[in-house]
Amino acid sequence: MRKFILLLVTLSLCPPAIAQNKWKLIAEEEQIRIYSSAVPESKIKAIKVDCVVDASVNQMVSLILDVEAGTQWVYKTKSCTLVKKVSPTDLYYHSEISLPWPLDNRDFVAHLMAKHDPASGVVTIDGPVVSGMVPVKKNVVRVSDSKGRWVLTPVGAKTRIEYTLHTDPGGYVPAWAVNAFAAEGPMQTFKSMKQQLGLPKYRNASLTFIAN
Repeated sequence: MRKFILLLVTLSLCPPAIAQNKWKLIAEEEQIRIYSSAVPESKIKAIKVDCVVDASVNQMVSLILDVEAGTQWVYKTKSCTLVKKVSPTDLYYHSEISLPWPLDNRDFVAHLMAKHDPASGVVTIDGPVVSGMVPVKKNVVRVSDSKGRWVLTPVGAKTRIEYTLHTDPGGYVPAWAVNAFAAEGPMQTFKSMKQQLGLPKYRNASLTFIAN
């Protein structure tokens, strides 16, 4: 059960902004800070991850938009497939998350949209889940309610990341159990993300829609 909850809180890590005022720090490791906050009319709390990484905004955006590499760093991702690429900053992808037997896997289709503010250098990436586009699989629960946002701010040669997420994993899972282990899945994902950023294909990234 514990491992199941950890997986559920990472279901949409590559997903509109979640407006929360009362964030509570619930975990901090390796300069990765994780907060939670109550959400009106929901028993599931929102999550915010805040950290600074030794990588440029170009590197971070390249990693996030490289959706098929999600199996390498997003916790327990079984598959991650590009469904449709509208433009270099607008794409849809399908992902399936592995859960231990006898629980059903979860999957979702997310719409990633990246926007760059030339004045500040900030890149915002929204990734809400969308319906349709990929048929629902037998014995896999489709996540239909998830909203997340990446805000990437340049700090010299580094990047400050603020990631917010609120998701309903679908199926029957006690809300208290999801909230109790909300920090552990994202923490593992962000630790893996830091390692992934060191790969040559991200370290040397240069994106045309981001001014250098």
